[in-house]
Amino acid sequence: MKIARNRGMAGIAALTLALGLAACTDETGGGDNGGDNAGGSLEGTINGSGASSQVNAQQAWRDNFTSNTGAIVNYDSTGSGTGRDQFIAGEVHYAGTDSILDEEELNLATERCGGEEPLELPLYISPIAIAFNLDGIENVNMSADVLAQVFNGDITEWNDPAIAELNEDIELPAQPIIPVNRADDSGTTENFQQYLAEASDLWTHEPSDTWPLSGTQSAEQTAGVVNLVTSTPGTITYADASQIGDLGTVAVEVAGEYLVYSPEAAAAIVDNSEKTDDATDRILTVDLKRDGSVADAYPVVMISYLVACTQYDDANTAEIVKEYFTYMTSADGQQAAAGANGGNAPISDDLREQAMAAIDQIQTN
Repeated sequence: MKIARNRGMAGIAALTLALGLAACTDETGGGDNGGDNAGGSLEGTINGSGASSQVNAQQAWRDNFTSNTGAIVNYDSTGSGTGRDQFIAGEVHYAGTDSILDEEELNLATERCGGEEPLELPLYISPIAIAFNLDGIENVNMSADVLAQVFNGDITEWNDPAIAELNEDIELPAQPIIPVNRADDSGTTENFQQYLAEASDLWTHEPSDTWPLSGTQSAEQTAGVVNLVTSTPGTITYADASQIGDLGTVAVEVAGEYLVYSPEAAAAIVDNSEKTDDATDRILTVDLKRDGSVADAYPVVMISYLVACTQYDDANTAEIVKEYFTYMTSADGQQAAAGANGGNAPISDDLREQAMAAIDQIQTN
């Protein structure tokens, strides 16, 4: 299933007026962006917004970056959709998103960035855990067809024969299954649906960052769904693996076997996937192979992208953005994120080289 930039976004046309007022400006509540950067120090503030999946990584990146440079970075985990909206409207200097920019968003982001194509870099790679709350049970096997039926509401009991036959060594309870989805626009939602759509013919909904079914149990942000599942027996959800805590997890079918998530297995999917058809030297988007055909590669994977302009009205702002993106991409930055999360996979050296070449295009004078 080839990724196309055709997701669309309700109300995005209303942002066009804002572009005329805020295109690539730095009036974003970022404090004093002036300062003398002599001696390698930076002064000023940049603001980011977006994917809640990145919240732990962003905290580690920001803390280390500020302590080493003096510049301040703020990141508000508003969700991927809001992050894209705010970046396009010029309200933040950079955005985090678990979904690639669709065609309309990319055009508006280009306009916001002074007519220059933005950076869209895959700097956060993480498995999406399918997490559940069942007393005394840590792992359950499920095929893509079973998962599609669970989240469609067609399988409603934990001891349903379709689940039981895949878990002969587990005594599954006669307990209702309560699927929980994200209530906000979420790239995690879109990535999870893309897996279901590619791996199972039983998922017939078009993947998007909004949940396609109404009347479901839902919560805002990654923390919200995890908290709801943690407090509610019988629930099941999808969430960034680094944030699920002690919840049980589903092993998914991969090449005829059942595989639990791991950073290494998530990285294997990225290494075995192609770039999207419209990728460029600045747009490093990946068309993940999610159909479960790659042995030892966990297919329920999320790449979270970092989006920025290559030019800003203020040269000091541009320098902080450039240095921050350089740090996030670096081996040290990737290890800091992995250490903070315990679940995401550092990017490969090849991808790092491509990302650094893109970041080098940010103009600082």
